[in-house]
Amino acid sequence: MKQFLSFAKKEFLHIFRDTWTMMIILVLPVIMMLLFGYAVTTEIRDTNIGILDNSGDEISNRLIDKLDESEYFSVVKVFKSNSEIEKAFRKSEISLSIIIENDFSKKLINQANPKIQMIADASDPNHAKTLVNYASGVIAQSLMQESKANSPLSQINTEIKLLYNPLMKSSYNFVPGVMGFIIIIVCSMMTSISIVRERERGSMELLLVSPVKPITIILSKVTPYFFLSIINILTIFLVSYFVMGVPIKGSLLWIFLLCIVYILVSLSLGILVSTIAKTQLVALVISAIILLMPSMLLSGMMFDISSMPLILQAIAQVMPAKWFISAIRKLMIMGVDVRFVLNEFLVLFSMGVVLILISLKKYKNRLE
Repeated sequence: MKQFLSFAKKEFLHIFRDTWTMMIILVLPVIMMLLFGYAVTTEIRDTNIGILDNSGDEISNRLIDKLDESEYFSVVKVFKSNSEIEKAFRKSEISLSIIIENDFSKKLINQANPKIQMIADASDPNHAKTLVNYASGVIAQSLMQESKANSPLSQINTEIKLLYNPLMKSSYNFVPGVMGFIIIIVCSMMTSISIVRERERGSMELLLVSPVKPITIILSKVTPYFFLSIINILTIFLVSYFVMGVPIKGSLLWIFLLCIVYILVSLSLGILVSTIAKTQLVALVISAIILLMPSMLLSGMMFDISSMPLILQAIAQVMPAKWFISAIRKLMIMGVDVRFVLNEFLVLFSMGVVLILISLKKYKNRLE
């Protein structure tokens, strides 16, 4: 028994002295619970919508107020014409637009079945379906309250229009997300493990003391992963277009340039992780905590970011995958002009520059 307690005490001390082991055991489960508990949700909250009220009467105004007051929607745009609606969708300012026809109140009272048109961005089909269902529920509830206050009113004819993905194919949303996820895995995770492996074996130190400049060594390590990522991107495009029937509506040049920028950002992340991690296990844990799970849950690939708590929304803003998936979805599925994704390009480029500078500085300090 005494020997058992001695060995157990030694093992406890070994674990307590290893910071990364303590993080894996105690911190990682908490992070996973928070991410999966708050990020994994199909509910919507405060989704930006636009309204085109051609009637402008009391009942239509009350209907708009009901939509804005609900926890599901925020009316951020009041349109004057149909041409403004498409522009708002292309800028990603709204996810749903509601158009109320002329003489809305009069037709309701006269049992003439007025029409309301809902236009949803269906590049994410599940999100579009949820938005339409929630909006229909709010409208039905508002109509019920109006019927109690007035004489019985007629039903509303709801017309639904789905932009960019009228057939509601899930692959339209799935493919851009998979592209962002695969690049993160190949570029960031594999690059960090590869460099740390060299350090564990002692071969990296031999290279660093050679006449070859450190930047040359680092570039030679990441170059294969750059070209492998290019091959992966081309493969995904070919399979998605010819096998899955996913359209490529935007400019191939800008799509390719976007992928290049994102690959460089991901490689920079991998280099940065390799400067922090001392072992391959630590590199895997850091990649899982910082890159893989957040890229999957906080990028908008699977779940709507606007419905998450504010702290997770803030974290999502520093995830490169979030900006890449948003941009590639606009270019590839929506077919927008490049000027509508300049913000995403600028953010990704800035991230790449900052990460490269930090990574190179850390490697220089390591040499000293």
